[in-house]
Amino acid sequence: MTRTADQAAYDGPDLPEDITGAELDRGVRAQLKGLPEKLAARVARHLAAAGAFIDDDPELAYRHALAARARASRIAVVREAAGETAYAAGHYAEALAELRAAKRMNGATDYLPIMADCHRALGNPEQAIKLAKSPSVSNFSSEAKAEMTLVEAGARRDMGQLDAALRTLELAPLTSKSRQSWVVRLRYAYADTLEAAGRETDALSWFHRTHAIDSDELTDAAARAEALERRQS
Repeated sequence: MTRTADQAAYDGPDLPEDITGAELDRGVRAQLKGLPEKLAARVARHLAAAGAFIDDDPELAYRHALAARARASRIAVVREAAGETAYAAGHYAEALAELRAAKRMNGATDYLPIMADCHRALGNPEQAIKLAKSPSVSNFSSEAKAEMTLVEAGARRDMGQLDAALRTLELAPLTSKSRQSWVVRLRYAYADTLEAAGRETDALSWFHRTHAIDSDELTDAAARAEALERRQS
């Protein structure tokens, strides 16, 4: 007998035997305690599988998150997992819906940068900018603020507002002494936007400054600098 799409989503993908649910953070497991024991164990395993696969196979991770959601849709952490895996798999409308649901349930603002980026991906840069201006952003960690800055600057570029994108990035800690990935990504976005705005000398300087702290080679800043140098010589 052929399963319906709903049944298939409920069943979810096969669970690897080595994923037990114990991999989940204690706070996540605590949110599942209101469920019957066997149900909580199944949801926990699907959530753990979603976390395990999100980087290498986001589509599979999303299907595991959907299986958890089919069993426990009223638990915020489940909707959060569905939203984050949907985002990773490129299902932006679904990600937005799930993260809105999670936010309604727990009031958390951590999802705002991802929600804003979903608006960008769906062709609504104005909505992305509106979220970037949320008062709660001022209380974000440096890394989360950087994520929101990157999304806002990208949305400005989507709208053809290069000067506004540059101003947005210039308000960020571009000269931070930190070598963390968020500083690398801010500097790279600034260099890239400078080049797009025709400011090649400034762009070259910032590609070099990006490369100087990009020990993990997250970006192609060195190659971009080399290309600019060749063009200018």
